[in-house]
Amino acid sequence: MNQINKRPLLIFLSLASTVLVGWIIFMTSNDLLSLFIDNWFMTVTMIVGSFIAGASSEGGGAIAYPAMTLLFNIEPSVARNFSFAIQSFGMTFAAIWIFLSKIKIEINYLLLAGLGGFVGIILGTLYIAPLVQPAYAKMMFVSFWLSFGIALWYVNFTNSKKESVDSLPNFTNYQKIELILVGVFGGVFSSILGNGLDICTFAFVVLKYGLSEKIATPTSVILMASNAIVGFAMHSLVLNTMQPEAINYLLVCIPVVIFGAPLGAFVINKIGRKTIAMTLIVIIVVQFFTALYIIRPDSTLSLFSLGISIAGLLLFFVLTRFRKDSISSI
Repeated sequence: MNQINKRPLLIFLSLASTVLVGWIIFMTSNDLLSLFIDNWFMTVTMIVGSFIAGASSEGGGAIAYPAMTLLFNIEPSVARNFSFAIQSFGMTFAAIWIFLSKIKIEINYLLLAGLGGFVGIILGTLYIAPLVQPAYAKMMFVSFWLSFGIALWYVNFTNSKKESVDSLPNFTNYQKIELILVGVFGGVFSSILGNGLDICTFAFVVLKYGLSEKIATPTSVILMASNAIVGFAMHSLVLNTMQPEAINYLLVCIPVVIFGAPLGAFVINKIGRKTIAMTLIVIIVVQFFTALYIIRPDSTLSLFSLGISIAGLLLFFVLTRFRKDSISSI
């Protein structure tokens, strides 16, 4: 490793080691290491989840939420709150690595979508998430992800995207409002499912403006880290609805995610995005059909699932139909 890369690595390892030592002291002084006996499966799950969180535009909740709700039969509200909590650690450390190593991000995307996401997650947490029934939350997750999987395939495996840019254009007021509203939409999804802001905005800026995935991905990681912190704070400090189970899962996963997510952010610059994209697409398809098998939705829930998928496709494709004009204005 050359001298240029040693400094950010040493700073990062110092920060991560400090958190790890604090975690060890807390766990041993409160006799909590026994939590691993009953909750080890979440530690294993987040080995994969944290890596995906740092390596792609999907938060750690992209793996944690379906695994918890479909495979482990954990309540969606617990899975959502755990997703907020664990991403507040994992994706924040991935964001720290991104900043320290000077990985390029798109600041306008970050600020505008972040503003919308902040509004969306607060409004969604207060007024929308409490109304969503567990079965509907599960189908909402896999249905929305299915539409994202289609968008992900389109971005990575078609010839329609022949050019990309490293920055967004000088936005008109309309374009600023549009991106903020996409952020609001994503923040509402995050309030229900534990992630969504990163997915919505990543697909939007890549499809509409041709923003390079190499720029959009680390930006979306920072974006979701900030959104997860707001969600975590809302449930733990404002509403006092952070369940003990979610906290227990968090405690057994912290030492994994503070290294796993930054590792993902590092590795993504060393391997092709298509490899990770194809892995995610396979996961998305499998989790959708797994949900159908486990939940066995009735006609009403099936129509709801179809509506969510269509809404996702509208967001990812119809709103981005003017991509050529958008790129030419840069």
